[in-house]
Amino acid sequence: MTERDYYEILGVGKGAPEAEIKSAYRRLALKYHPDKNPDDPEAEANFKEAAEAYAVLSDKDKRARYDRFGHAGVRGGNGGFGGGFEGFSNFEDIFEAFGFGDIFGGRRSSRGSGPTFGRVSGNDIRIRLPLTLEEIATGVEKRVSLKRKSRCPECDGNGTTASDGLLNCDQCGGAGQVRQISRSLFGQVANIAPCGKCQGEGKIVVKPCRLCDGEGCVRSEEKETIEIPAGVSDGNYLTLRGKGNAGLHGGPSGDLTVLIEEQEHEHFVRNGNDVIYELGLSYPQAALGSEVPVPTLSGTSMIEIEPGTQPGSLLRMRHKGIPELNSSRVGDQIVRVSLSVPKKLNDEEREMLERLAEMPNINAGNSKEGKGFFERMKEVFS
Repeated sequence: MTERDYYEILGVGKGAPEAEIKSAYRRLALKYHPDKNPDDPEAEANFKEAAEAYAVLSDKDKRARYDRFGHAGVRGGNGGFGGGFEGFSNFEDIFEAFGFGDIFGGRRSSRGSGPTFGRVSGNDIRIRLPLTLEEIATGVEKRVSLKRKSRCPECDGNGTTASDGLLNCDQCGGAGQVRQISRSLFGQVANIAPCGKCQGEGKIVVKPCRLCDGEGCVRSEEKETIEIPAGVSDGNYLTLRGKGNAGLHGGPSGDLTVLIEEQEHEHFVRNGNDVIYELGLSYPQAALGSEVPVPTLSGTSMIEIEPGTQPGSLLRMRHKGIPELNSSRVGDQIVRVSLSVPKKLNDEEREMLERLAEMPNINAGNSKEGKGFFERMKEVFS
């Protein structure tokens, strides 16, 4: 999937100063904020896209890496997911990190300039999902338990079942806001602030629902199935729309964000889409050549060891690595050869090695004069 240039997203040039980047971001954030664009998926996508661009371009180190390497420089592994996946690893702090409290008075606040008793969006839920390399290589379906707030079945999220259960707030008269007068050097200053009694909603529940006690939601523990495609990377996350906490008064539910955590493996080290495995060989196996079993992410495979294979040699097993996300390409397994030296020898083994040590050119490899080391090894072990 083609990723848009971060400078293009914010509408600034590559040499734009920090102040211009911040100004461009604030303008887009105000334009596309979910509170100003309820039930508008396109505006929400633009809002998150602008936040992701600002996250990188406002950080000197990240911006330098982005300028040099593009998206690959600021994202681990394969970067962003496709089809609802995104690679912005600091999603949990995105609103706090970029000053939304200063711009909107709090993250995704439902309170604007007037009363908003009605549809209130539910809060998001964020979880971490550990995955093994085997699960990442094949893709996996995970069943997880979630504690979340569900819409109250008794009052349908309204907080009351009575027709007269809601009354206008007596402090703000149902306006949801109050006028405050303060004094300054320039005289009296009038400010409009959300009503503290009704929290800006304009209404107060006077006959709360017996099941939810007026909250409009109940706490529950539920199971959720999460499908993870092959090729994800540590730090990627998946957003499941509408799977978070229930909204109030018929408002939409929040989202469920699943952060991928790649677990360390006993045998393999991941390098992009390749996996690295260290294979210990004995002297005879390395010298004479052999066929040995090697563990892979998909099971055990045999690998051919050529005679004379040296420690440190790299052998490649094609298509035994990790698939590239949203692609048909598959990485390889790189086998690094090391020499396994026995710590204990029996009498026969010791005698055999002592005979080898007495042979000329034992440390010189193949010699032009006489038989080389590997030829002598074949004689000893034949």
